[in-house]
Amino acid sequence: MPLRSTRVAIGALAAAAMLATAVPASADDGGRQRHVNHVLLLSVDGLHQQDLAWWISHHPGSALARLADNGIDYSNAKTTFPSDSFPGMVAQVTGGSPKTTGIYYDDSYNRALLPAGTTNCATAKPGTEVTYFEQLDKNLNSIDAGQGLTGLPGSILSMTGSPEQVIDSAQLPVDPKTCQPLYPHQYLKVNTVFEVARAHNLVTAWSDKHPAYDLLQGPSGNGIQDLFTPEINSRADAAGDDWTQANSLTQQYDGYKAQAVLNQIDGYDHSRSVKLGTPAIFGMNFQSVSTGQKLPTSDGQPGGYLADGVTPGPVLADALSFVDQQIGRFIAELKKHGLWDDTDIIVSAKHGQSPTVPAQLTRIPDGPIIDALNKAWNNAGHSGTLVSFSIDDDGMLMWLSDRSPTATGFAKSFLAGYSGNGNDINGKPKPFISAGLATIRAGAQAAAMIGVPVTDSRVPDLIGIAQKGVVYTAGTSKIAEHGGDADTDRDVPILISGTGFNRSRTVDQPVATTQIAPTILHLLGLDPNELQAVRTEHTLVLPTVG
Repeated sequence: MPLRSTRVAIGALAAAAMLATAVPASADDGGRQRHVNHVLLLSVDGLHQQDLAWWISHHPGSALARLADNGIDYSNAKTTFPSDSFPGMVAQVTGGSPKTTGIYYDDSYNRALLPAGTTNCATAKPGTEVTYFEQLDKNLNSIDAGQGLTGLPGSILSMTGSPEQVIDSAQLPVDPKTCQPLYPHQYLKVNTVFEVARAHNLVTAWSDKHPAYDLLQGPSGNGIQDLFTPEINSRADAAGDDWTQANSLTQQYDGYKAQAVLNQIDGYDHSRSVKLGTPAIFGMNFQSVSTGQKLPTSDGQPGGYLADGVTPGPVLADALSFVDQQIGRFIAELKKHGLWDDTDIIVSAKHGQSPTVPAQLTRIPDGPIIDALNKAWNNAGHSGTLVSFSIDDDGMLMWLSDRSPTATGFAKSFLAGYSGNGNDINGKPKPFISAGLATIRAGAQAAAMIGVPVTDSRVPDLIGIAQKGVVYTAGTSKIAEHGGDADTDRDVPILISGTGFNRSRTVDQPVATTQIAPTILHLLGLDPNELQAVRTEHTLVLPTVG
């Protein structure tokens, strides 16, 4: 099975998360006068601020260290809550948190939409899972998502830059207003930096891990001219492993996207077949660090961190080295084409990963918890299944069939009283209480946590914040996850580097990854207020950029 969330639709097994609004930040952009023509944004999934600091201190001659020597290191940055890939990436390119963007998770639930495949919208009952992950692919076993390329995986750079072409529309939720499938980009409520750039006739490009990242196109569907999305959860070898089940495979996969970025620096599209010009906004998502943190072992070596929770183990250290090498290649290519002085680089992460301390790990299968909750609801005299959908990674989000205070209160009380045995880092039994949750918010409290009305069609009915070290997973295949509200889920780096910054600076005031979006536009000499979420949430440019 791939190293991603397990899920619970009605009566089945689930996977995880958590939620909140962007960290408030008081910032002054410093009146920066110098602008650049290119911003390269790099999201290193799983990367914590402590990882960046450790790497630079132990590798002072590395590419990341060179960036830090000529840039601003925001040492107190947080990603959005829930700390899932979808809201985390959307935050960086819109300037908004889930309350404004409407994006809570890549796999969620919407009470207003109709199930995939619905054709008679007049009589269909609303309420459906929204499956914006690899399930959308025409062929989820192929890295080209079903495009039908020959010579894979070596030919993957020939994959389309328009991922809607490899999305199976039969898997999309249906909009009751139009009775048409709703593509990911149509689900996003606000515009993106890519759309702003296109409005100014600038070139845009991006590389990410699923065709469902069509989401980043923005509501117009036209934000990104060259969107390269090889499927990471596809079959990678003859044994049936996907690209996340060995870190060497993840590095190979990330290498394809890195080559796409190099081609774009050279002025071509990702396939090197169309001359577009070097993009104004472009970049990629790295997965190697994330799988290095999640895998118990890989290629015969232990994954994750050493006992101190700070020092990377051999697999993770190698993953960090790989990412650093690719960034070094980007720097060299920019210099080769005379673009180094005209490009700013931003390094951040969609999310961190938790726990980092191996002894804190408690793995809990969430399927039995949800089955028991549904059974208890029936035993209390109610009919039907209470949990319509749940996603649980290292937190718990539930959408209920009954949204009354009676039902939400029942679910909260049941989870608070649920205990059992999970397993620890060595696979030995480890008891847990309160379903592994430290805090449970239900009904109006859950909606208030996000900052939306309780009547919102997308908001969960219950949000559970996990106890330290809890990961919801069956078996022993993972030692870390994301989606929750742990510090190690949300404490990510923001490093901005460019020749115009002249020196190394560290800013320790609290900032948020939502501030990356207006900062990108500011660096390009564009108005951050062209972003709808920036206007709604009053998101500020990162401090001291000027």
